Amino acid sequence: MLTHDLSPWRHTHDYLDASDLHRQRRTEWVVLLTLVTMVVEVVAGYLTGSMALLADGWHMGSHVAALGIAAFAYRYARQQTGNARFTFGTGKVSALGGYTSALLLAMVALLMAWDSVSRLLQPIAVAYEEALVVAVLGMVVNMASAWLLMDGHDHHDHHHGAHEAHHQEHHHDHNFRGAFMHVLADLFTSVLAILALLGGMYQGMASLDSLVGLVGAGVILYWAVGLLKASGGTLLDAEDFSQLRRTIQTHVEASPDHKVVDLHVWRIGPQAQACIVSILSHNPLPLDVYKRSLSTIEGLSHVTVEVNRCDCDLPLK
Repeated sequence: MLTHDLSPWRHTHDYLDASDLHRQRRTEWVVLLTLVTMVVEVVAGYLTGSMALLADGWHMGSHVAALGIAAFAYRYARQQTGNARFTFGTGKVSALGGYTSALLLAMVALLMAWDSVSRLLQPIAVAYEEALVVAVLGMVVNMASAWLLMDGHDHHDHHHGAHEAHHQEHHHDHNFRGAFMHVLADLFTSVLAILALLGGMYQGMASLDSLVGLVGAGVILYWAVGLLKASGGTLLDAEDFSQLRRTIQTHVEASPDHKVVDLHVWRIGPQAQACIVSILSHNPLPLDVYKRSLSTIEGLSHVTVEVNRCDCDLPLK
């Protein structure tokens, strides 16, 4: 029985690359660093009887959980790459990880706001020296974590164009963005806490700690809402691809007597988009001509083309 080689018409749905693996490893290092710090703070809190240490330790534990979700999302997406149950691959696992992280980030912000209001209404004594040590330790750990996630060496080894592409890639990797925001949230609150504690120690401004907590909660909630909108838009295929749509239409309609009558574009990975385009023409070209033309568009990784012959005598507009 004769068989024909179908491999030229088949393709995988693997939209992960070396940069995804690199971010996965960096995120796992941050999880480990944050986990070790959490354990040290909780154990020290129990041994010294310091509620400040205990509170900060368990607060850091919530970020261990969120960062763990981000690390798991990277690993899961890579492990399930060849799984046929994922129709267009595992590219959207990144968006799901980012959305989950944003929910946890919003919960942390609301808890911070609740605690800050409670302390404003019922002030409690603050152990300034112990709390300051905890805040400084948290700031150092979060600075190290932010450095790991910032991927600093890439910014020095590439020219401006590559830097811009790298920035755009991170922007669309909602999982990475979620992990980075958790680290920034912790760093931001650590800096605010240090300023508030110094004000309380040297200026007697006891309420400053609670007021700063409210400000920090508001900023973190704003970040969380932004990430929820961005990652939610990806999950629901509700992103704005107007520029890409115009580019696809221009490529197709550059041929005389061709009209795009239906077009759908959506994201299937941090840097990968798919499209289904329906073309109408009195004299259609071979299908592979359209596919070759569209394959030159950057970021367009999966293309489905439908060609329809127009039987009317009217020109296509």
